[in-house]
Amino acid sequence: MDTPDQARETTLAILDQVFDEAPGQSLEQNFDVRLWDGTVWPEEAVESPAFTLVINHPGALCQMFLPPSELNLGESYIYGDFDVEGDLIAAFPLAAYFEGMDLGLGDKLGLAWKLRSLPNTSAPREGRQAAAVSGNRHSRDRDRQAISYHYDISNDFYALWLDRHMVYSCGYFAHPDQDIHTAQERKLDYICRKLRLEPGERLLDIGCGWGGLAMHAAEHYGVEALGITLSQPQVEFAQRRIAETSLGDRCRVECLDYREVTPLAGPGQGPFDKLVSVGMFEHVGEAKMRTYFKRAWDLLRPKGLFLNHAIARPGWEPKTEGEDTFSNHYVFPDGELTPISHSLRIAEELGFEVRDVESLREHYALTLRHWVRRLEERREEALEYVNEVTYRIWRLFMSGSAAGFESARLNVYQALLAKPDPDGSSGLPLTRADLYQEKGG
Repeated sequence: MDTPDQARETTLAILDQVFDEAPGQSLEQNFDVRLWDGTVWPEEAVESPAFTLVINHPGALCQMFLPPSELNLGESYIYGDFDVEGDLIAAFPLAAYFEGMDLGLGDKLGLAWKLRSLPNTSAPREGRQAAAVSGNRHSRDRDRQAISYHYDISNDFYALWLDRHMVYSCGYFAHPDQDIHTAQERKLDYICRKLRLEPGERLLDIGCGWGGLAMHAAEHYGVEALGITLSQPQVEFAQRRIAETSLGDRCRVECLDYREVTPLAGPGQGPFDKLVSVGMFEHVGEAKMRTYFKRAWDLLRPKGLFLNHAIARPGWEPKTEGEDTFSNHYVFPDGELTPISHSLRIAEELGFEVRDVESLREHYALTLRHWVRRLEERREEALEYVNEVTYRIWRLFMSGSAAGFESARLNVYQALLAKPDPDGSSGLPLTRADLYQEKGG
């Protein structure tokens, strides 16, 4: 086992090997590395590094790379083996570089020997632990456990870095420098216009979060809105906000699974005129997509509209098999991303007509950069509500998501689905011009 001085020399040798000798790999040297004793790699200073990788103890590289996996690297970050100072989003090409290394057998064995020679100096992994959901995957009970793991940590924590409406999905930016509050209000209104909401209509918001969209639709479009979520703290937050307004007679939020909703739910009776789901579809699971769209079909009146807003993986990106991903363990247990073509095919098979599909990929990248910056700026306040590990999980996953949207490895789509009359009538206008007539515009 290396002494501290030997550990430093071994660590520097590993960095040289990983970054200078990996065949077929290239990486912009826009970063530097600082060791636990202040030693900086490389010796020649990097001018204005985008970030600094901080190795916090002599055994950190062993924790990070043995065994080599995305999950292990993520755990090493959240439990403090290493830090990233500066732009964490800019560090994600480094993770991709590690995954793509193709060393020969001799080099691999040599690297493994160096890593194993480092001392075991990591601290106990205390704080937030990986999710431990149980039961049949995507059963109602297990879905409640999964939602609770992610959303029920602290409303105050989310309020620190979300916008004033507590919208936990992408904004809709008029220009890159627009503030997050305006972008989210524009998104809420854009959805209402896409749904062509009219006063007195019944709207169901599936996975309503803290109720921002349901309240906006009730206040500005005069609908009777029912929002549903599996998070009881979200329900309590939304109910308090509704009680502070004059919307109580036409806006409600309840703790319900989408499979539990009936046409008699919420204000009024009968089928819903419009349905919306924003950022919930990722929790449904591919095996339950037919159930999801069938329930939406049954809840919607003829000539009704359903806007489904969801993150998707591109068709060329392979599905991640198994459950050993960082996201599944620490962020969204049982979350699944499917190509937009898969969900639209099932919706069509059940009778829906696809009327409009729009990608908001660049908008989500901008949104995530706002969230990461706001979270980092309020770190000390965040630690009043959550522990350090939880803070690092959210910083890591939102930064990684931003990098994913910027690189097109993630996308997000709004799909507008219609339920035509038996005679084929949709009731929609001939053009999309009304979608862009913003309030006050």
